Amino acid sequence: MQDFHHNRARALLENAEELFTKADVDHAVTAMAETLNTRFNQPDSDAFPLVLGVMGGAVVFTGNLLPQLTFPLEFDYIHVSRYGDDDQGGQVVWKVVPRSNVAGRVVIVLDDILDEGETLAHVKQRLLDMGAAEVVLAVFADKAIGKAKPVKADIVGITIPNRFVVGFGMDAYGYWRNLPGLWAIQTEN
Repeated sequence: MQDFHHNRARALLENAEELFTKADVDHAVTAMAETLNTRFNQPDSDAFPLVLGVMGGAVVFTGNLLPQLTFPLEFDYIHVSRYGDDDQGGQVVWKVVPRSNVAGRVVIVLDDILDEGETLAHVKQRLLDMGAAEVVLAVFADKAIGKAKPVKADIVGITIPNRFVVGFGMDAYGYWRNLPGLWAIQTEN
């Protein structure tokens, strides 16, 4: 059984195309950090933003971004899943809610990809409903899907084509989150 999964995982990369190298990815994350540092590293500010990583796709992005942030912050994470009919948006279920109080705070949400945008739109609204003063969406990859999305990222690392991409936290069937760059793969029909 393990050989089947091993072979299936390797087969995903056989006809893959590297869209962004590790250097491209590193540059994008550093640019995002500089944008956040410019905004939040103000000597006269006593605000400590709450940074929320969206698990599990954002774990790699979050781990690369956090050490480059030069302002005081509190870190926590959330875990949300969507169930049901994707065409109708499905139902968003919170598996892990922030343990930290969001009321009256600026909350920076870190996510790996903005695809259709339904889940991230829900996350933003829920945090605002919980009393967040502002929700800043920082998304590593914004997928150009060719239509309007219900939410727009405030900070984007890179824009990717409307293809199935793996690497830097994004997976296919649970595999290849660990690739340092971004690869477009052929999905099974």
